[in-house]
Amino acid sequence: MPNSENSRNLAAWDEPTDPMTPEPQYPPPLPRGGPTPTSPIYAPPGAPPRPPRAPRYPGPRQWTGRRILKYAVLTMLVLILIFGGLALHRLYDFGSAISTQAPLSTQTSFMSGDKRVNLVVLGYGGAGHDGAYLTDSLMVISLIPSRGATSLISVPRDLWVQVPPTSGQYAKINTAYADGLANGYGSYPAGRVAGGFEAARKVGDVLGIPVNYWLTIDFSGFRKLVDSLGGVDINVPTGFTARYPANDDPQIDPNWKTIQFKAGEQHMNGEQSIEYARARYVLEPASEGSDFARSARQQLLIRAILDRARQVGAWPGLLNATNALQSAMYTNLSLADLMLFTHTLDLTHAARIGLTDQNVLVDAQSSDGQDILLPANGDWNAIAQYVSANLKS
Repeated sequence: MPNSENSRNLAAWDEPTDPMTPEPQYPPPLPRGGPTPTSPIYAPPGAPPRPPRAPRYPGPRQWTGRRILKYAVLTMLVLILIFGGLALHRLYDFGSAISTQAPLSTQTSFMSGDKRVNLVVLGYGGAGHDGAYLTDSLMVISLIPSRGATSLISVPRDLWVQVPPTSGQYAKINTAYADGLANGYGSYPAGRVAGGFEAARKVGDVLGIPVNYWLTIDFSGFRKLVDSLGGVDINVPTGFTARYPANDDPQIDPNWKTIQFKAGEQHMNGEQSIEYARARYVLEPASEGSDFARSARQQLLIRAILDRARQVGAWPGLLNATNALQSAMYTNLSLADLMLFTHTLDLTHAARIGLTDQNVLVDAQSSDGQDILLPANGDWNAIAQYVSANLKS
């Protein structure tokens, strides 16, 4: 017989529910893992239900170190692209202005292979100077690109040769550029191109090597170039004292100044470097007053300029100077070839060749009384043989 107490309890559930009495609540089964702390139904007895969590809205971004670095890098990349593009545009314009060739073209297979490349650098005073376009400096830079084999050959300006070539008319070799500039040469009309090719041909005939490339620069361009590089460092082998025109030309300013260079490492600006390379009226020692000594100093200056130009720290100044330099330089090498040429040179181990009265030349006088230089024993082949024997290969 069923228990009477249990029967009454069961019957109570079958009775109609009083509408004023809350229905009994059956808690749902606990979620797997136990009650969640945000569920009000599982709050401790007597505790008010937890209010619903407010939706989260993003606040202002926090500028962490990593985010700052990321934006700084992006900004730098944008600036590099902008200024890099401007720099390339400026270089392209510069290359177009200073060369007979398109800036990105090549006549040398971009300085590759074993074929020797010979470039003569012609330095002159420029407009406003006495003998404005007589080349005070003639230097051949000879390079075998594949090996970096480099030779520097100084040609004395008083060498007595036929100008124009094969004409039967004689003059100092430093007049060849001025002759082509004024009168033309071969198929080239009068101008810088004719002057460059005539001087290169004459120098090549003397040295016994083909000199197909030339670069001209006036001395104002040398000053600007050295100053744009931030100056150059030259290890002066022999100190000297000399008289020098106060305005670089006694025809413009008859006043003179005294310049002095001590032996040893020196940092020179543009004006000092030109005075060092061009000084002729040397007071002491007398040996530094010869054209041969000047040629040796010019080789040192060319090396110092090229060494400095290959240092990354000098590039911004060099880039800023392109507008000024493009009126002072001209060449028949493209900008691409010229840059690769200077980059490939090995000046540390370069052969240095000077034609002097101590090896293959003798002092003489022309029929009109000029001091000149001639090959010893009248043998021009001896000069070519001497150069060939001393070229770096």
